[in-house]
Amino acid sequence: MAANGEEKQSQALRHQEVGHKSLLQSDDLYQYILETSVYPREPESMKELRELTAKHPWNIMTTSADEGQFLNMLLKLINAKNTMEIGVYTGYSLLATALALPEDGKILAMDINRENYELGLPVIEKAGVAHKIDFREGPALPVLDQMLEDEKNHGSFDFIFVDADKDNYINYHKRLIDLVKVGGVIGYDNTLWNGSVVAAADAPMRKYVRYYRDFVIELNKALAADPRIEICQLPVGDGITICRRLN
Repeated sequence: MAANGEEKQSQALRHQEVGHKSLLQSDDLYQYILETSVYPREPESMKELRELTAKHPWNIMTTSADEGQFLNMLLKLINAKNTMEIGVYTGYSLLATALALPEDGKILAMDINRENYELGLPVIEKAGVAHKIDFREGPALPVLDQMLEDEKNHGSFDFIFVDADKDNYINYHKRLIDLVKVGGVIGYDNTLWNGSVVAAADAPMRKYVRYYRDFVIELNKALAADPRIEICQLPVGDGITICRRLN
């Protein structure tokens, strides 16, 4: 009986695993994906950073392991070299990006909290990819506006990943569309927002989920209607929308 109790407790805890944002209805199916295809191929440095982040009180903010794997492969498929990341946290997705880029690849990484970034920095340094990262502490919008003033920055990025303040996603998109190259890719994270995008407005949900829900819905509508991009929304992690710039 004790063994059965421990097994049930283990199953109950699976959905609380760090970065677990899967929209799959079956936790067993999600665990199957992790144990079969993700964890066996996860670089040791990413595993170390994932486990380190799991001890942080805000670990729900991290990119899930399956999404990290997806980003790493996507960057290799498009041969990305010059990239940007808005919203870094402890750097799991940043590390996934850095490992995928060539030796002379670059990532402009922005976050309002340097302390969280520095938590994962020793792991990134040990992986030998810290030289690819230009970290800027502070809000991203002023940096983007400054970059847009210089014509040489227009169309200069191969890939941009956004996992930050959802109430500014629309504002980011207005600027990023000019900074990413034609044929380049922008990835917006959390676009299914805990499944709340299809929930009734009066449905019970956590305060932070309710607060950002309308902003995520607004973004999804705007991306779907934007003729400058083609999009693909995937139920990976908490939902990620891939946008490829057309013109």
